[in-house]
Formats: sequence, structure tokens, C-alpha cells
Amino acid sequence: MLTAEDKTNVKGLFGKIGGAIEDLGGEALDRLFLAYPQIQTYFPLIDLHQGSAQIKAHGKKVAAALVEACNHIDDIAGALSKLSDLHAQKLRVDPVNFKLLGHCFLVVVAAHHPSLLTPEVHASLDKFLCAVGNVLTAKYR
Repeated sequence: MLTAEDKTNVKGLFGKIGGAIEDLGGEALDRLFLAYPQIQTYFPLIDLHQGSAQIKAHGKKVAAALVEACNHIDDIAGALSKLSDLHAQKLRVDPVNFKLLGHCFLVVVAAHHPSLLTPEVHASLDKFLCAVGNVLTAKYR
């Protein structure tokens, strides 16, 4: 459960990252495919070469979902309900992929914005990404 401090930390981080979040989302997805090549079988129609336009485009969708969750941090489940339905019922994404992508996103934020990722912000962002992953996998049950 996200505390008031967690919510403040996450909103503050997203505010400081600003428009760069789209690039961070693309890089996180790219890292996911590089670090876990077995996941690539889920994306047969996407060019999985590092930095491909398709990965960047899907990374923008990842970023948009994270921004949406941050903007509705008190109701992440409501904000991402349609996305949860899509991933669980139509796309049937392996639920563990969300956790792995969250870790990759943390790495990318740390690499590009190390001064923003204090231990407190790191912990809050990790909890937030877990909450987002939990919402996106909730409809699998």
C-alpha cells in the first residue's frame, strides 16, 4: 500500500522527469527484451532490435500508462482498468513481465536521473511500480 509519502515521492519524481518519461519507457522496454530474451516470443510482430521504432512506440504506451497511474495514484485500479482487461483477456501477457518491466524502469530512471532516486524515492517508486503491476495482473485471477 502506498503511503502519503510514497505518493508525494512518486508524483515529485514524475514531475521532475517530465517529458523524458516517454524515452524512459522505451528504454525500459528495450532493456526488458535484452535482459529477458524469452519474452520476445510474446512480441512476434515487433522489430526487437535495440532502439527500434516499434519498441519506442510501445515504450510511449508504457510511459502513458505510468503517467496515468501517477495522475490517479489514489485509484490506480480504476485508471488502468481497461488496460488490465486488454493485457489479461486479449493479449494474455505473462503476468511476470510487468514485474520485470518495473525493474527495468527503475534501472533506467537510476541511470538517467541518479540524483532524483534517493533511497526514499527509490522505495516509493518500487512500491508504485509493484502496485501498477498488481493492477495489471489482477484480472488474471
